[in-house]
Amino acid sequence: MSLKTGLIGAGVFGGYHAGKIAEAQTTDFVGVFDPDAARAAELAEKHGVKLFASQAELFAAADAVLIACPAIYHAETVEAALAASCHVLVEKPLALTGETAKALAAKADAAGLVLQVGHQERLVLKEMGLFDLPETPTEIEAWRESPPAPTGRAGDVSVIFDLMIHDLDMVACLMGRADKIEGQGAIIHSGHIDEATATLSFANDSRAVVSSSRAAEERRRKMRLAFKSGEIEIDFLTREVRNTTPFEVRADVSQSLPDPLGAADHAFFAACRGEGPVLVPGREAVEAVRVAEALETTIKTTTGA
Repeated sequence: MSLKTGLIGAGVFGGYHAGKIAEAQTTDFVGVFDPDAARAAELAEKHGVKLFASQAELFAAADAVLIACPAIYHAETVEAALAASCHVLVEKPLALTGETAKALAAKADAAGLVLQVGHQERLVLKEMGLFDLPETPTEIEAWRESPPAPTGRAGDVSVIFDLMIHDLDMVACLMGRADKIEGQGAIIHSGHIDEATATLSFANDSRAVVSSSRAAEERRRKMRLAFKSGEIEIDFLTREVRNTTPFEVRADVSQSLPDPLGAADHAFFAACRGEGPVLVPGREAVEAVRVAEALETTIKTTTGA
């Protein structure tokens, strides 16, 4: 029996996901819901699928849903989808508080439902070989900066939940649970924190410093990982790697992984059908949300942001 899949959200990322659902041979695209009916109608017409009048009606017609609505609605939409016994793939972040994220993950696990979170950049690091290294980093530095989005995209949340959440997830994968979370940040143009730096300390005296901005003059996307045996520096924009460790790291994975979003979506369909693992289970996305919440709270408390 074919997997029936629906889409919540008809914005930019909703459009990307719609294309992946439509091209998949292992699922039937049942339709779209977005409170913006005109936008939803346009996307539904593009793919020849039903425009649903409510998300409840879509849930009733689907076995699985992809959620690409604004981040402030992720948690309540995921909760409603799970309550309707739907498998869920939700764009990052899973939620805006660690406790909420933990509760949603537990609910999915208890119900035997797939809950996958859109941290598909994990696929890139895995393909590069960073998850196969025999040593744990002693230090990580990461930078993710971009100019303001012309459309004000993701302006409903801070840069921490918009951009930094990717790197917080990668740090959690590589270093584990942070013991101490410190940070600083500032509001520049959106009414929320637009640039921030997090300093995370770990039990083994290792640390990570993660910086993100959506008010920069130009794009910057780099990471430096220090090990006892050397360092790895990665420029994700130029696909250049400087590596003084004995470990093999692949700089350019564009041939072996040309479409990380598509790979993540297709893996979700397979997991829903019981034909593969869940790439980023909800329970594994909780740590990044916990750290993001603590960092945002710290910055607001210390700066009045």
